[in-house]
Amino acid sequence: MDVNTYLRDHIRTVPDWPAPGVQFRDITPLLQNPRVFRVLIDQFVHRYMAPELRPDVVAGIDARGFILGAVIAYELNIGFVPIRKKGKLPYATVEESYELEYGSATVEIHTDAVRPDNRVLLIDDLIATGGTMMAGKRLLEKLGARVIEGAAIVDLPELGGSTALRASGLSLFTLVDYAGA
Repeated sequence: MDVNTYLRDHIRTVPDWPAPGVQFRDITPLLQNPRVFRVLIDQFVHRYMAPELRPDVVAGIDARGFILGAVIAYELNIGFVPIRKKGKLPYATVEESYELEYGSATVEIHTDAVRPDNRVLLIDDLIATGGTMMAGKRLLEKLGARVIEGAAIVDLPELGGSTALRASGLSLFTLVDYAGA
């Protein structure tokens, strides 16, 4: 069995959550099993150990991006930066708003989180519409950093996020694709 299938077999689908008709892709089973969690993290760590993809820092998007990003940063022996929902960071911040299906949201980052020209890996658990990752990319760029790649466990390509992110010039790496599912 290939790694992508192995990981997909450990993602739970919760029908009709948070709304009727939604097939929620729950990654918590990936985190609960230590062997599966190690396989998951190793996929990212081995990729970003390559000199051409090696970041200076990992930025994780609130909240599951924190879990992945912190462990990956630790394994790569580099720093971790949280991108949080508005109002959660205690120091001076910059913010970026983005549209959701039913409204809008805002994320923030500390103004000293990255240095100009830092190479940043931007990570979250899932790419749906791409709004959160795009907002994270714009935040990092406001501070002068360069997002070398966006990464996630799951891609839901039918929602258009991965296409929009790539069209914006962001390289993407995902492990499990739910196209047509």
